[in-house]
Amino acid sequence: MSSGDRLPFRRLRLPRPEVTLRDRLLRIRRSWRLLLRLVVATSVSFALATQLLGHTQAFFAPIAAVITMMAGAGRRQRVIFELVLGVAFGVLVGELLIVAIGRGAWQMALVAGLTAVTAMLFNLKGMALTQAINSGVLLAAVVPLPGVSNPALTRFTDALIGGLCGFLMMLILPRNTKRDIDESLQDLLNRLTSVLANIGRAMRTADADVADTALQEARDAQETIESLQATALNVSEIVRLAPMRWSQRSDVERYAGSVNDLDNAMRDARVLARRVASMLRHHELPPEGLTASVETLEEAVRIYADEFASAVDLERANVRLIEASDLAMHAMADRLTVNTASIAAQVRSLAADLLMAGGVPRSALDDLLDID
Repeated sequence: MSSGDRLPFRRLRLPRPEVTLRDRLLRIRRSWRLLLRLVVATSVSFALATQLLGHTQAFFAPIAAVITMMAGAGRRQRVIFELVLGVAFGVLVGELLIVAIGRGAWQMALVAGLTAVTAMLFNLKGMALTQAINSGVLLAAVVPLPGVSNPALTRFTDALIGGLCGFLMMLILPRNTKRDIDESLQDLLNRLTSVLANIGRAMRTADADVADTALQEARDAQETIESLQATALNVSEIVRLAPMRWSQRSDVERYAGSVNDLDNAMRDARVLARRVASMLRHHELPPEGLTASVETLEEAVRIYADEFASAVDLERANVRLIEASDLAMHAMADRLTVNTASIAAQVRSLAADLLMAGGVPRSALDDLLDID
């Protein structure tokens, strides 16, 4: 079959593993903080609205608490505040409109539309805008009890109380910040390990298609990088605000400080895969030392991925990164071409980014990576 007659490549999708009862029970066990936050925030907000303020229809208090905790989970402080205000604001605007125009189908449409327009004028967007509209729609559908005074102010207060209770519970009983960012880091490091493994395999087998696979893997990791960046911002705010997580500040700050360097390392891996694919398509075989340098890089990243928090493992990984750079630089003496020089430079750059991710200051890189 000629190259022009080849069928387009189709990526096979493997069936997802079945989720067992044990997996579900483990998920419940790991979600104990969320469950406790839900129980406390909904009960406290409802009690405050009914017992303290005497509201007879205080359903918006627990609803706002649930919305804040569920929709705000994993989001930054500013977004959570917007969410709280969005719910309360939708309640206020919707109730004021309903008092004036009554309830019905066309009133429902008008409330939804005007709530959205007004929320946009106050720069609410995303989840906050959605919850403002939802609150207005719910108001249009629920008729207050006879004799209830000023339902607009009552329900606005309930929504504000519920949202604030949900937010406070997220601070009093926060997520495990160190675990969250560690899991995100491990995910990215495992992806980088796979990319480097395929690049090394491509160089060993002189197979440009394997290098192309590595390049695609590196490109597909962008979503993982963006998720890690969002997690780093979120947990950095939590350790500043939540007293329960103050003990994790140093670890979280170190982890978060490595995110940009790991992002740069994945970008270097993309360039490396592209250069290797180009070299192999031109039937140029890499020197043994250059192939060994990429395999040594993979080994170093694998050590990182095993236990990023261990100082001993970080030191082991750093030694391997320096060795990878040395191997790449010395390989150019065996065969100096445009491709080998470019690949060696990318290996050194990738090693430098990973060293900085492990805590090595930029000022020390030249001394560590200069060849003898």
